[in-house]
Amino acid sequence: MFMITTIQSQAYRVTGDRKYIDRAANEMVMYLKEIQRPNGLFYHSPEAPFFWARGNGWMAAGMAELLSALPEDNPNRPAIMKAYKTMMKTLKKYQGKEGLWHQLIDEREAWNETSGTAMFTYAMIVGVKKGWLDEKEYALVARKGWLGLVSYINADDEVEDVCEGTNIKNDKNHYMNRKRITGDLHAHAPLLWCATELVTVN
Repeated sequence: MFMITTIQSQAYRVTGDRKYIDRAANEMVMYLKEIQRPNGLFYHSPEAPFFWARGNGWMAAGMAELLSALPEDNPNRPAIMKAYKTMMKTLKKYQGKEGLWHQLIDEREAWNETSGTAMFTYAMIVGVKKGWLDEKEYALVARKGWLGLVSYINADDEVEDVCEGTNIKNDKNHYMNRKRITGDLHAHAPLLWCATELVTVN
């Protein structure tokens, strides 16, 4: 839902043709109805009932991107906003002491994972700036995420502890024991999205 949303949103911004953004919203609502859990998070798949950080990150960033472009009168906007806010509320609950989220979001013993953290932080920064999220409640969460994230940038300007590519498997240890990659774009890109939002006045 990040890839679809990004392409359709940009097509709408460039052309002004609402068919693109309306199509993305229709698709998003279909996904949300089928796969979002009551707590707002997403399993990696029905066959792998685990809240993998990066998988959830795509949904968080995708909803933030879509809502940023979606016209106020789109009939699907309220449902998407509700889903987004439900997800953000649960993410706030599971943020770790260092400001990062874990490889498995609801597993405190799982390691801190930076790509999911970067996407969650981005989604919250956007939400606070747009007024979708209460500033007093979420600005500190976003700030803590950002400060925690940049602490994982090494001397070569590479982000550490990025989960390697992860296929679906119904095994908790499959997720807990994934390799931690350094310098992977799955974390570098959303870190730059965060930085851009922090220095851009909307």
